[in-house]
Amino acid sequence: MTLWPRHATWNGPIVMIGLGSIGRGTLPLILRHIACDRSKFTIIDPDDHNRHLADKEGIAFIKEAVTAKNYKSLLTPLLTAGPGQAFIVNLSVDVSSVDIQKLAQATGSLYIDTVVEPWPGFYYNSKLDNADRTNYAMREHVLALKEKYKGGHTSVSCCGANPGMVSWFVKQALLDIADETGVKVKEPATREGWGKLMKRLGVKGIHIAERDTQRAKRPKPLDTFVNTWSVEGFISEGLQPAELGWGTHEKKLPPGGKKHKSGCGAAIYITRPGAETKVRSWTPTPGPQYGFLVTHNEAISIADYFTVRDGRKVAYRPTCHYAYHPSNDAVLSLHEMFGNGGKKQSKIHILEEDEIVDGRDELGVLLYGHKKNAYWYGSQLTIEEARKLAPNQNATGLQVTSAVLAGMIWAIENPKAGVVETDEMDFRRCLEVQLPYLGQMTGVYTSWNPLTDRQTLFEEDIDKRDPWQFANIIVK
Repeated sequence: MTLWPRHATWNGPIVMIGLGSIGRGTLPLILRHIACDRSKFTIIDPDDHNRHLADKEGIAFIKEAVTAKNYKSLLTPLLTAGPGQAFIVNLSVDVSSVDIQKLAQATGSLYIDTVVEPWPGFYYNSKLDNADRTNYAMREHVLALKEKYKGGHTSVSCCGANPGMVSWFVKQALLDIADETGVKVKEPATREGWGKLMKRLGVKGIHIAERDTQRAKRPKPLDTFVNTWSVEGFISEGLQPAELGWGTHEKKLPPGGKKHKSGCGAAIYITRPGAETKVRSWTPTPGPQYGFLVTHNEAISIADYFTVRDGRKVAYRPTCHYAYHPSNDAVLSLHEMFGNGGKKQSKIHILEEDEIVDGRDELGVLLYGHKKNAYWYGSQLTIEEARKLAPNQNATGLQVTSAVLAGMIWAIENPKAGVVETDEMDFRRCLEVQLPYLGQMTGVYTSWNPLTDRQTLFEEDIDKRDPWQFANIIVK
């Protein structure tokens, strides 16, 4: 029997918003690793199909949607019930991360979420310009909070597997590459130091490269969207414009590529849905693969964090984007949905751990363009390992929920950090908490690049001088 460590003690209220696929997996990890008073723990969700998990642990459950109209009146009494400071664990969809973070600051509460989430209607608002529907635009609102609440109560933005955990992987991968290439360097202690290290190593870009091979016992039914995590979340981000951090080595924008007119300037967007935009990438098990360029906050925050400036001029910035091959059932579900004009299926289903026969979620960062060509570092977590490690989640979920746990521990240990992104957190401490839940951790170099074994039957517009141009990566 594993003796799990207690990493922290929390004496105040805990309010978890959402008990879906991620909430149900996060709950047992909190109770396992954080000493807390269950009588002060409340879960809020408009759907009570997982309520039995709260009832089993003696935790209060409120069946209600958190909305723009009621969030203050619903949450404030719970957050100020005391004694002690409250902690908001926001694992919901259709609940504004920005507004809940403002409430957290007003009530003196700590806060964590896994994504910058808007109120309902944002993702599908055809009246909005595509630039306004991007994660870039939503992140700019978080950056404004960051400036407003400097030194305030800790509010951790976007701390799941990705965004979140992968930002910690990037730093470890950089140190690995430095060691392998004989670059002697003291571990950077500042954002500027990390950016200079990445530039010195010659990294041109980063893929958040993922392959989910988990297979269901039963084939996907017609008119059902099947996924290993939130269907609503996947569809929402998949219908946003494709986005990527835009590196200084890139020669030209992709077809439909647009720059933003304001903000940090670290990313571009493409005027097509991310879940219909394919890119060439690589992960250890399958090797070369197609992934979807689905927009994610880390594509922007990582590119921004590692930017090196010379005065106001950008001297270096890596390209960064998600390259996601979801489970085969999810790929079929996307194909079916877009074949029907983008209309969501009448039924949705998230695969629970007992419905999966085998497979794993292989999630890591592929740093490319340096002296060793490309290096993938990440987690290869199988469904069998996930079942043994924690209840109520599959391999995909456990990579997310363990990152939430790590972020909570860090916030408790650093309660006056203000609004932070995971790129700014102590990656060693966070991984120390999370690694027991990540299965096989792998670091592997590859000679692959986007031009490797490229077909020659049809003429293509490619850049043979620089294989790592995004023009060679995107599938036109």
